[in-house]
Amino acid sequence: MAGTFERIRPDGDDRERLTCRDCGFVAYENPKVVVGSVVEVEGGVLLCRRAIEPRAGYWTLPAGYLEMGETVEEGARREAREEAQAEIALRGILGVYSIARLGQVQVIFRANLAAPGFAPGPESLDVRIFTWEEIPWPEIAFPSVRWSLEAWRAGLGPPGPPVGNPPEDARGMRPLPSAAEMAP
Repeated sequence: MAGTFERIRPDGDDRERLTCRDCGFVAYENPKVVVGSVVEVEGGVLLCRRAIEPRAGYWTLPAGYLEMGETVEEGARREAREEAQAEIALRGILGVYSIARLGQVQVIFRANLAAPGFAPGPESLDVRIFTWEEIPWPEIAFPSVRWSLEAWRAGLGPPGPPVGNPPEDARGMRPLPSAAEMAP
């Protein structure tokens, strides 16, 4: 028999949690980890046009949710294979972003192709290399993609600590801006 869950503040806790009234089990809800890469190819960057929601038809980095049993590095390489059919070599963490409004922590790497070739995977409509000037800014899927591309362009990240959220959105609470606001 399944228990009945309600939101209560368990003894000794500082916030309400989903708790079973019958046995006291606490179902902790924690942020999800997203992993991905800014893959540099001949001075440009590899972007994927999303075939799935959210933001189908918009451009993003090869990135997605970390799976159980994976390291962040393994997950970033898997996402590049799944979304861009690309084998990549990681060069260090570019940025770590907190997206509090979605309950996400994003770990974005710098990378290069480890083998020639790339093509759309099942979650991508198209995969292309864009120079900085060619990036379709109004069609970028998420703010963290823009942040990552700007950090890549500025040469931030390795060596040294990874970059984080921009000061104007330190907790990742601002919703996705309109297309006009996304234009450079």
